[in-house]
Amino acid sequence: MTAQSFEFDGPRGYRLAGRLELPDGDAQSWAILAHCFTCGKDSLAASRVARALAAHGIGVLRFDFAGLGNSGGSFADTTFAADVDDLVAAGNAMTRDGKSPSILVGHSLGGAAVLMAAGEMPGIRAVATLGAPFDTSHVLHQFDPRSLQTIETRGEAEVLLAGRPFVVRKSFVDDLARHNLAFRIAQLRIPLLVLHSPLDATVGIENAARIFCGREAPQELHFPGQRRSPAYAPGRRRLCRRDDSDLGQPVSGSRTVNDSSSA
Repeated sequence: MTAQSFEFDGPRGYRLAGRLELPDGDAQSWAILAHCFTCGKDSLAASRVARALAAHGIGVLRFDFAGLGNSGGSFADTTFAADVDDLVAAGNAMTRDGKSPSILVGHSLGGAAVLMAAGEMPGIRAVATLGAPFDTSHVLHQFDPRSLQTIETRGEAEVLLAGRPFVVRKSFVDDLARHNLAFRIAQLRIPLLVLHSPLDATVGIENAARIFCGREAPQELHFPGQRRSPAYAPGRRRLCRRDDSDLGQPVSGSRTVNDSSSA
């Protein structure tokens, strides 16, 4: 496997820095990997996932969102919507370079971003999320209450995230509430792989269940170390509530599937 730099222009005029992980031989397909909140393309998770996919014949672009890593722009000026736009721009740049992406992979808030971006990228044929939140505002759980209050009253605050200081503005916080991720998940008509550790202390496992249950036609959900999801019982397996007032809620509702086969 080899790697090479890949830079492209973002939609807001910033130059975005990326890295292409190339498989040995011709790529079977191309993917874009979105890193977690404040992480960057060179984070351990992004690096390992990209290289693992390349080892299986999939070429991967991982890039720094605007304001992070080697990309241009200021983190203080970014929003979740801007990250989604950066993903779309990355797809367009790859297509112009003869590497049209068909797969989106996202880690944590990057997972929410790829779920939003998939509907704006007609060439995408599959999406995978790793530890993704069901609600974009979930990321605010990482902020201390005093910082959130300062952002509300003064318009911005310096916030410690993963031990590093970042200036976060009210525009970022307000933008998070504007995105209906549940609607985008329900409208997704391509294969979706949801990966989530049951021990995730940052984004709880219930987020994976809600993403899974938000699909129009969910099939089966597995957790590591368990033969069957605890949501299922042989013969009559409860899946998810499916009414408009509670879209995406996990089991304890009324929708069931009859299936006497073993999984």
